[in-house]
Amino acid sequence: MKILIVSDTHKSHRNLEKVLERTDDIDLLIHLGDTEGGEDYMRALIDCPSHMISGNNDFFSDLPREEEFEIQGKHIFITHGHAYYVTMNEEYLKKEAKARGADIVMYGHTHRPAYSDEEGLITLNPGSIAYPRQSGRKATYMIMEIDEDGAVDVQLMYV
Repeated sequence: MKILIVSDTHKSHRNLEKVLERTDDIDLLIHLGDTEGGEDYMRALIDCPSHMISGNNDFFSDLPREEEFEIQGKHIFITHGHAYYVTMNEEYLKKEAKARGADIVMYGHTHRPAYSDEEGLITLNPGSIAYPRQSGRKATYMIMEIDEDGAVDVQLMYV
């Protein structure tokens, strides 16, 4: 299964449109919050199922704050991250993910990409596809592939 992971679009879809034009065979889109009302437009752009959650700037959104689901036998936990103090560090988020039995936890909010695979937990943040804050300020997203045996491959991509 090939999964496109994005976050923090903040109503700016130009880069997402570019990514979708050049990325083939996406089976699932995961958006980690701060769509600011753009979720219907994004769903119209894609030809696959999606999981989208609300972020700290999605004030009137009906999107869930968090979700848990299974992909190829992997327990996935997604959240925007602001409620777990991710701007300081990932420790609260990782503790919560482990308590929920997650194999993979994904978050956004910081606008900076991050990835770790420790103690049986993959933690990732695709950064922001619209408003990056890391050094170099390049818009980022991630492609994650999970095969039938549950092997996970994550790639950080630049727009």
